Amino acid sequence: MAPSGSRSIKKGCQRVLYWIPVLFIALIVAWSYYAYVLQLCIESIEDTGEKVIYLLVYHVIFIMFVWAYWQTIFTRPMNPLKEFHLSYSDKELLEREDRGESQQEILRRIAKDLPIYTRTNSGAIRFCDRCQLLKPDRCHHCSVCDKCILKMDHHCPWVNNCVGFSNYKFFMLFLAYSLLYCLFITATDLQYFIKFWTAGGRAHFRLREYLNSLPDTQAKFHILFLFFSASMFSVSLASLFIYHCWLVCKNRSTLEAVRSPVFRHGIDKNGFSLGCSKNFRQVFGDELKYWPIPVFSGLGDGCSFPTCLVNLDPEQPSSPRGSNPASKGAAEGRQFPSKPLRESQSRLLTSTPSWTESDSATDKDRKGASNLGMTIENEA
Repeated sequence: MAPSGSRSIKKGCQRVLYWIPVLFIALIVAWSYYAYVLQLCIESIEDTGEKVIYLLVYHVIFIMFVWAYWQTIFTRPMNPLKEFHLSYSDKELLEREDRGESQQEILRRIAKDLPIYTRTNSGAIRFCDRCQLLKPDRCHHCSVCDKCILKMDHHCPWVNNCVGFSNYKFFMLFLAYSLLYCLFITATDLQYFIKFWTAGGRAHFRLREYLNSLPDTQAKFHILFLFFSASMFSVSLASLFIYHCWLVCKNRSTLEAVRSPVFRHGIDKNGFSLGCSKNFRQVFGDELKYWPIPVFSGLGDGCSFPTCLVNLDPEQPSSPRGSNPASKGAAEGRQFPSKPLRESQSRLLTSTPSWTESDSATDKDRKGASNLGMTIENEA
């Protein structure tokens, strides 16, 4: 009883410690709200029109920022479906086998009915010993959450959560709105910071004269420190946001950018890339109106993903001849039984040509027809 009790106490302490970064961010945001709304806008800005505009724009950005941050923190990461878990008989059969090759034969037999195309570096089936399941493509085990997370990007201590398939869009919006929040504060606070800085470069009596002209000493401190904080956070958030925009355009996770996925034919860092437009829609969805809102609108079920590979795994169920590899991956994704999300949110990307591709094909047909007509006239 004592060892188990000590372990539970240790886990409880760890859970509390994991929330410290989130609490730090919450305190910073709460202070920035007080400093900007009360000390800058209400106490320091005298022009009523400027004050109203600043407060309206600020609160819109603030609400979207807090909403996205909340969604990133409290959206539970999705775990693999039951089809990827070993049955009781398969577990017993796997435990009886001592040789690694025999165990791989069992895993390969189970994986034949599942849309799994990625492998380990040695070419073996990706299997999680702790969760006792075959890992879907892009799924990884998080040591902090102690679970397998679908399309895991990373475990973020600032949100105390795993960023993966279910909340990656929220994480991107959190970065975007937090960057916009800091930039807006920096831009609107700049003129008051310059006045303070200019006064600070003059003689001591001039500085004291300027300080006395401001409403109170407390506002002076908040105006100065608010500008410094917002500027520093803007730099770090901008670099992180640009990096994740690049990942979205390449259809890679942070883990895949560090270690490229391995398929049966070998390593392919662009194996899941379908082009910038489709890669973006895989995260944000097809409907434009949902892109800036922190509600789930991505495509797919998180367990299978369309690929751009030419040489797919021959052990997987084959699609009808004549279909290209990307449509093959999408078709197999649609045949996969259960979907944890609504049907409108769970359809995979298809390789249907876009309207631009269709128009270009139509133009080519028209040009071909006109060229044929000209050839016939010349022969006549």
